[in-house]
Amino acid sequence: MNPTETAEHRLKRMKMRAWHRGMKEMDLILGPFADAHLAALDTATLDALDALMEENDQEIYTWFTGHTAPPARFAGLIATIGTFARHRIAAG
Repeated sequence: MNPTETAEHRLKRMKMRAWHRGMKEMDLILGPFADAHLAALDTATLDALDALMEENDQEIYTWFTGHTAPPARFAGLIATIGTFARHRIAAG
């Protein structure tokens, strides 16, 4: 996080990044998660999500689909977002 960035601006920036990825599939995974949970995440999780969104979409997608294992630093976050996405799809 930029030290001069307000918390409100950070959440707006992160929500925009979650919905405007390079792959539509990633928009549909990260966007709804951001809408539902971003405001309630603690600073450490926001930092991890910010770092995750710096990664290549094609790589992140393989982590969500289980084709490759995510790096340890993202494993918990990938599991949390993946569970959210699966429940959202099942409920929809």
